Amino acid sequence: MPKDTLGEFEHHVLLAAHRLGEGAYTAAIVMELERLTGRDIAPAAVYIALRRLEEVGFAASELRTPERGGRRRRYFTPTADGIGQMQESRRRFEALWDGIRLGDV
Repeated sequence: MPKDTLGEFEHHVLLAAHRLGEGAYTAAIVMELERLTGRDIAPAAVYIALRRLEEVGFAASELRTPERGGRRRRYFTPTADGIGQMQESRRRFEALWDGIRLGDV
C-alpha cells in the first residue's frame, strides 16, 4: 500500500476503528464491519490490514488489559495522518461520482 493512498478495505478498517473509539480491537472491528457491510469479514484480513496501517503511520495501537482482567488486547486508533488519508480518499471517491446519475451507470 503506497503511503499516500488507502485501499478500500484499509479505508473500511480505519473507519470502523474510528467509529468504535476506545473499543477498537481486532474482533470488535470485524463485528462492526460485518454489521455495517453485511459481508463476512476474515479476522486475519483485518489483523493484516491493521498491521500495515500501523507500519505506514495511519494507525497506532496499544496493549491493554480489560478492566475485569483477562487477556490483553491490542487496541487501534487512526492517527492524524490516517484521518487525513480517509478524508482524501473520500474526496477522490466523491469527485469520481460527481455529476454521475445512477441511470448513467
